[in-house]
Amino acid sequence: MLDLYDLIRNIQKRPAMYLGQPSISHLRTFLAGYFFARHQLGEPETGQEKHFANFQTWIQAKFKVTSSQSWDKIILFFSQDEHKALEQFFELFDEFSTTNQNGATPTIAQTVHSTTRKG
Repeated sequence: MLDLYDLIRNIQKRPAMYLGQPSISHLRTFLAGYFFARHQLGEPETGQEKHFANFQTWIQAKFKVTSSQSWDKIILFFSQDEHKALEQFFELFDEFSTTNQNGATPTIAQTVHSTTRKG
C-alpha cells in the first residue's frame, strides 16, 4: 500500500482517476475517506499522517487566517476556482511536505514536483 504522501503525489499526476474531477473539495472528501477507512480498519496512524495533521495549522499561518475554515476552503478562497485551488494545493503541499514538524528540512531527500505559481 502506498503511504499518504505517495498517494497525494499520485493524485496530483492523475486527479480525474482518483477524484472524478480536478477539485480541491473532491480531494478533501477523498482524504477524509482515506483517514476514515484507516481508522475503521484499526490501522495505526503513520508518521506522515501525523505530520499531515499539522497541514491545517500550517495553511492558516501561511495565509494569515485565524478563522476556523478548513484548509481546502482557505485555499479555495484565495484561488480562482476549484481546479486552480487543487493546483495550488499541490504547490503548497510540496512546500509543507519538505519540512518536518519543527520547520526543518527532512533528513531523507524527497522528490518534489515543483510548478510555478500562476496568478
